[in-house]
Formats: sequence, C-alpha cells, structure tokens
Amino acid sequence: MSRRPSVAVLSGGITLNLLILGYFKYTDFFIGNLNAATGAQYPLLHIILPLGISFFIFQKIAYLVDCHKGVVTDRDPLRFAIFVMFFPQLIAGPIVHHVEVIPQLKRHSLMPDAGRVSAGLLLLAVGLFKKVVIADWLAAYVDEPFAHATELQFLDAWTAVMGYALQLYFDFSAYSEMAMGLALLFGVSLPINFNSPYKAASIAEFWRRWHITLGRFLRDYLYFPLGGSRQGQSRAVFAALVVMLLGGLWHGGGWTFVIWGTMHGVYLAVHRVWSARYSMPRLLGVAITFPGVLFAWVMFRAASVSDAVTIWKTMLGLNDLILPAVYHTIAQTQHSPFINGTEFWYMACLLAFVMTGKNIHETLVSFVPSRFSAIYASVMIFASILTLGRPSTFLYFQF
Repeated sequence: MSRRPSVAVLSGGITLNLLILGYFKYTDFFIGNLNAATGAQYPLLHIILPLGISFFIFQKIAYLVDCHKGVVTDRDPLRFAIFVMFFPQLIAGPIVHHVEVIPQLKRHSLMPDAGRVSAGLLLLAVGLFKKVVIADWLAAYVDEPFAHATELQFLDAWTAVMGYALQLYFDFSAYSEMAMGLALLFGVSLPINFNSPYKAASIAEFWRRWHITLGRFLRDYLYFPLGGSRQGQSRAVFAALVVMLLGGLWHGGGWTFVIWGTMHGVYLAVHRVWSARYSMPRLLGVAITFPGVLFAWVMFRAASVSDAVTIWKTMLGLNDLILPAVYHTIAQTQHSPFINGTEFWYMACLLAFVMTGKNIHETLVSFVPSRFSAIYASVMIFASILTLGRPSTFLYFQF
C-alpha cells in the first residue's frame, strides 16, 4: 500500500483485524442479545480473550492507514514486530504510534544511560505503589457495595462510587507509569498516557488527560474521517456521539459500556455547543465535570444497567435518604455492613490530593537522580512487595 495505495486493500486489512477483535471480544455479547431478542437458546462460547488484543489491533490498524497515506517510511519486519509486541505497553497501553517507537529501534545500541534507568525505576516504583498499595486497598470498599447495589444507603453509595473513581484512577495511572518505566529500562521512551484527568475543567479536557493515546487514536482515525469539526457543528456533534459510543463498546461487550460511552458522547456534544457561545471559571468547570464523570463511572462499573440506576437513585436520595444518627461525630455508620463513617472522608482527602497535587510526570520534568530519590523509590518498592500477598484486581485485564 505504501507503493500503490489501495482503498480495497486497506479496507480488507482493517476488516480482517476488526473481525478478529470482534470474534474474541463480542461473540458472546451478540449471542446473548440474540437469545434475549428471539427467545433462542444458542450456547455462549466463553471465548478466552488474548492478552492485549485491543491494543495491538488498534496499533496495526493505525499502521495500515498510515501506509495507505504514504507516511510510513520504515517497513522493516523485525522492527515492526517489536513495535507491535513490545511487552511493557502491550497489555494495558499506551496505544503507541509507529513513529513514536520504530525510529527508536534503529539505534545501534538500545542500552539506556543512568538518567533513563533512574527515571524508569522511579516510574516503575510509583506505578507499582499506586497499584498494589492504593488501588488494591480501595477495591475492598468498591467490590462488595457494587455487588449489593439494592442494599446500599446514601453514604454507602457515594463512598463506593468515589472509591471506584479513585481505584480506577490509581489503577490505570499505575499501568501507564509502569509501562513507561519498564520501557525506559530498555532505552525506549513511550508517550504519556495519563495526566491527572480529575483536574479537568471540561469533559473535552478530561479526554485529553485520560487514556490520552486512545483518545488520540479515536480522534485521528475515527472522529476526523467522520468529518469532525471541519464540517460544521452538527457533524462534529454526530461524530462525537459515534466515537464515544464505539469507545464504550471497545471497553467491553455489554450494554453498561455502550451506555457509558453514549453518556460521554452526550457530554462532549453538550460541551461543544456550550463552549461555542459561553465560557465559565475553571473552578466551576471542575465542579461540573467531575460529578458528571463520577455518575458515568457508575454505569461503567455496575454489573447491570438496573444496578447502575439503583445506585444513581440512592446517590440522589431517591431510595430513602438515610444518614447515620451520629454522623456529625464521624462515628460508625449505623446499620451499614459496607462502610463506617470515616471512609468517605479518607476518600475525599485522597481525591483532593489527586485534584491539586503534582503528578509524577510533572515531577520528572525537573528530576535529578539523587540518594533521596533512590531511598524514595526503594521505600515504595519495599512497601509494594509487603502487600503483594493480598488479592489484586486488574481492572483492564478484559481489554
């Protein structure tokens, strides 16, 4: 295709990749919906999902499109194979572009220098600590409440949802940072994939900070081809809805993911129409954006659409607004098997930290290896090792 661009060949290559992805990720979803719609009893296949399939499929599709456009200059098969199967980012991202990795593989020696090793070890230590110490600790306050959606009280629901928002934040930022750290140990720099998204003052900014490389892929290879912002407001709104709907489906074969993606599509459409005429102070933007993201996370995490609706109603006080009688003393929540009165405040403090503090990428801008940084990284690694014995939930394993 680089020598002779062909829409037919490009379409065939993309279709083949999407059929493989569709077979492994969505076969049971479509069989289940077919059974529900027709009353049939086709058995589910329970297909095992290959690790990282969504990520390397997307990278290959982007590569094919760029070949068709004539922008791929390096077609060495070994470097291409390393680009697609580079293990630090293969399972949880980032979704890298060929121009970001393949040129780095041309060097005669990939052995990194001391500065890169130091930065890589710090990223690895911070990511590991976030995952096994913070995110896995938060899981204890998320899994049980979401498994008993109909039994939650007002404070239970808010604590569980805030806990999930923070668990996902620390879990996914940990993956991204560990991938960058591991890659630096091999002398390869990967793009930033996660940049304090809860600081966002608009939903568009949120998606420029959360899973940055997925947003970039959807923008370049789906939003722009659908017309994007170049063909008027109506086309931009339509493109945003389609992109986020498909982005939700990419996260998993289930109606909760479809609705979650649609919600973000509506958010983006409303933001686009609003921002074309009005503006607002940044603090007010954050105060509006984060609750919107928080309510959407309920649909993303819930076991079913009905569970999500039940949790929403409880959060809004529509399922009886029950607060503990001694709540003002921050004592134990009465009659709640899920939380006590202090956990909501722990999570509120943690949320305040992630919304105001520096992230690791901002710290690395002026990072200089020192004994202090070595001790700092060592303490985090040691603390992480001590907690490795407890159960660990990898939230992105199904992608």
